[in-house]
Amino acid sequence: MKLPYGISDFREIVLKDYFYCDRTGLIHALERDKFQLFLRPRRFGKSLLLSMLENYYDVAKKDQFDSMFASLEIGKNPTLLGNSYFILKWDFSCVDPSGTLDDIRQSLYNHINLCIREFILYYKNYGVPEITIDPADALSSLKSLTSAMRMMNLPVYLLIDEYDNFANEVMMSSEAMMPSSIKTERYESLVQKEGILKTVFKNVKASASNSIFDRIFITGVSPVVMSDLTSGYNIAENIYFEPEYNHLCGFTHNEIQGVIKQISEERTLDILNTDANSSCNDNKDKQINEAVELMRIYYNGYSFSLDSDEKVYNPTLALYFLKQLYKSGRVPRNMFDQNLAMDEAKLVYISRIEGGRQLIIDLMQDDHQVEVAEISNKFGIQRMLSDKSHDRAFLVSFLYYFGILTFSGQTPSGETSLKVPNILMHRLYVDRLNEMLLPEPIERDQGKNAAKSVYQKGEIDTLCRFVEQHYFKVFHNRDYRWANELTVKTAFLTLLYNDLLFIMDSEKEIDRRYADLTMIIRPDMRKFKLFDVLIEFKFVSLSTAAITSDEAKAMSVEDLEAHPKIRAAMNEAVTQVREYSKILNARYQELRLKSFAVVSLGFDRICGQKIA
Repeated sequence: MKLPYGISDFREIVLKDYFYCDRTGLIHALERDKFQLFLRPRRFGKSLLLSMLENYYDVAKKDQFDSMFASLEIGKNPTLLGNSYFILKWDFSCVDPSGTLDDIRQSLYNHINLCIREFILYYKNYGVPEITIDPADALSSLKSLTSAMRMMNLPVYLLIDEYDNFANEVMMSSEAMMPSSIKTERYESLVQKEGILKTVFKNVKASASNSIFDRIFITGVSPVVMSDLTSGYNIAENIYFEPEYNHLCGFTHNEIQGVIKQISEERTLDILNTDANSSCNDNKDKQINEAVELMRIYYNGYSFSLDSDEKVYNPTLALYFLKQLYKSGRVPRNMFDQNLAMDEAKLVYISRIEGGRQLIIDLMQDDHQVEVAEISNKFGIQRMLSDKSHDRAFLVSFLYYFGILTFSGQTPSGETSLKVPNILMHRLYVDRLNEMLLPEPIERDQGKNAAKSVYQKGEIDTLCRFVEQHYFKVFHNRDYRWANELTVKTAFLTLLYNDLLFIMDSEKEIDRRYADLTMIIRPDMRKFKLFDVLIEFKFVSLSTAAITSDEAKAMSVEDLEAHPKIRAAMNEAVTQVREYSKILNARYQELRLKSFAVVSLGFDRICGQKIA
């Protein structure tokens, strides 16, 4: 099996027999609209989608149609427009967003001119009239191209990849996250009034109106740039919320199951660390099921339409996993592909603006969900950079477009519900919250070491003392006015979180009830000396206990545990832990479970008890 990790050339994938999930059947639907904007998070297969369209519609590849498409859906039922266009393709990720405004303009010009040169060479045998390249003015070059194409019988299909790439660079760079009139002015000079990018799109729109650019397909991550271009390009159909395109980019669960079964036919899987020589059909099925389940937990969960029940997998991360599985028969120790450099910067941006911290905290609780009236599909850079226009709907919309939140349905009152899609994205929230609450790296390391005593030694007192001495100082800050057991649970979770070793679950459903925190050792990590962990949290406010903060801090451990309110809360937590422990031990084989009850007295004291 050949897995196309990092390959986005459709022709290479299909002709060299790489693994490919067929999306060509959706070409029929895509032909309904001429000018389309399709948004998906970064590294979600958008470039491969454009490559597929390029190879299908390119007139110069007519003689290769059968070799590329005969075995695919569109090859069995082609449209009339196949192989009937000249293709012009731009990739704005190649445009350097750094330097002065003139530098950016020249980089954009250079890219457009380079693409036009490639166009001239590629179609040199098709009788295209002479096209003049102006190195100093790509708009002049573009005008020359459209004038030449006016004389041809075939129109142009324009494909633009990563149309908003430079804008994201401006927003997310270390400089852009700080208030900067220079940065804002530079961006506006590109997309507003007679800015160069707006002028480029005005030329594109004019060519579309004259049917020279008969079809245009644009991909990107967010609607920010398109919102700022306004009248410069207002002809695009936004197709990214439509249910039929939910899986246009991304893998389905059935496809993941199928490829893992295929891998298992070609090599022995050893996810459960069993003896390869003692493999049998039952063991093989268990290995397959474990691999599928790990992929589901870490990479699945994305939904891009409220009207679709189907969840999809991030394709780049899935291929990262599958390639490692095929190479070694084992799953990656680190499920996070470092080559992605994922989306930490987006959460940093959110956490630094008003309302952002509370949103991150909320998404660590309540099944990691949040509700808004609707996702915004129009917000420009001024709103991104403004300190006063970030309502909750904006913050949630921003995280949705970058794949850090995804649709999870609608509430009974008609609001849109979104959630953290999977464990891998959950890790980003945990890491960011940990840095928010404990900004000093040395202090964070101390907390992580305290957490190790729970799953390495089966004791919780060290971690309780750390939270009491360090986190509670933060909770007393006026910026953090949450006071319940979820808050305490979040503090423990940020320190205990370790998806390299455990399948982490906050609010795990157990017999129609929910355990506060479970840590189940990953099947491939059971060879290590670790404990599975179950923790139940309770919170007793100072007012309920009828004592002051100073009195709480002065109490001995014995007096704290003997306080009637603390004792009652602890007894309740212990009862729940014992019930959940029985269910978990029955559900999982070879569970090495250590269970704990933790009670917090305000944000002053903590007492913990090991149950098993």
